[in-house]
Amino acid sequence: MTTTASSPLLRVANVTVRFGGLSAVADVSFDVHPGELLGLIGPNGAGKTTLMRSITGVVRPTEGSVSLQGEDITALPIHKRIQKGLALSQQLVKPFRQISVLDNVALAAGAQHTHSPLRALTRLARQNENAIARELLDRVGIAGYADQMPGIQPLGVLKRMEMARALALNPKLLLLDEPLAGLNSKEANALASTIARINQQGMTIVLIEHNLSEVMRICQRLVVLDNGRKIASGAPREVMEQPEVRAAYLGDAAPASEAEPAAEGEHHA
Repeated sequence: MTTTASSPLLRVANVTVRFGGLSAVADVSFDVHPGELLGLIGPNGAGKTTLMRSITGVVRPTEGSVSLQGEDITALPIHKRIQKGLALSQQLVKPFRQISVLDNVALAAGAQHTHSPLRALTRLARQNENAIARELLDRVGIAGYADQMPGIQPLGVLKRMEMARALALNPKLLLLDEPLAGLNSKEANALASTIARINQQGMTIVLIEHNLSEVMRICQRLVVLDNGRKIASGAPREVMEQPEVRAAYLGDAAPASEAEPAAEGEHHA
């Protein structure tokens, strides 16, 4: 089943995740429509990472379901979800340091054709994967680093390379887990603009991020979690004006425009 202009690309329906007797996520539901850039936000411990893991298949929901393009993927393993069109750009970038930035992205492009990373890397006919990788590195703004090694690159370049690797999987939905974490304000602003541009080019994106100022600038809609529950969703400015959101996320009742953007990433769900 495929989506139409009015049907959701991703549907999270009444998802609950319990670890022992504790609920990390409690009865959360939301949709993501084709072409959206949706921000999933909340304070540390809100359940964002656990919810993201339930979407990617790292964690199996205790209750509820996850659907992509109208198909229930709740029981599918991670690699099957990737084949269906999910891709995740992770907060902690772990490149293959023995190969170039270009080869890191080409390897992801080749993974569509083989289950073996080694075979993807050693295929004789790699011209197509290399062309895809170069185009994606240009798209994320680091084409000039293609032939360099990732081990000597600053975090900002590695974050963009990680995004290119996710895009190389040709996803229908791109999940970004705190891509701005660890970057200074100038780098964060530039990468957020790149994310917005990729979205404008047609990629549907779900963004987990603590940098409120950039989230407010680029996201079209927000879903806010607190203590595992969804407490708000809607247009960014309207959502951030809600007292419950300000109290939970900002820690006080200050207007959203006065909030200081967080500089560090979340370490726990």
